[in-house]
Amino acid sequence: MSRQMKLYQVVGRKAPTPTDENPEAYRMKLFAPNEMMAKSRFWYFMHQMRKMKKTTGEILDVNEIYEKNNRYVKNFGFWIKYNSRSGTHNMYREYRDVTLNNAVNTLYNDMA
Repeated sequence: MSRQMKLYQVVGRKAPTPTDENPEAYRMKLFAPNEMMAKSRFWYFMHQMRKMKKTTGEILDVNEIYEKNNRYVKNFGFWIKYNSRSGTHNMYREYRDVTLNNAVNTLYNDMA
């Protein structure tokens, strides 16, 4: 049984300093099995993009995002990049489901 991925919105910023009392906040939407992993992925990507680490920053808010209407079927498309034994590949996959979270779970199960 695989972990159910959920969509989270994480908002964080660099910790305030005397020279910069109100630093710019960054919002990121990402998929994670729980809130703790969402925070961890936020810091992983922020370090890559903005050279900002957990020790020099702070999390302002973490929210799980729910679908507004899950009564009808929608098409979802994903551009993914993955490594295999023969190299790195780019792929586009489409899934038909009622929620984005279910489509992402299906993607993870197909790629496992």
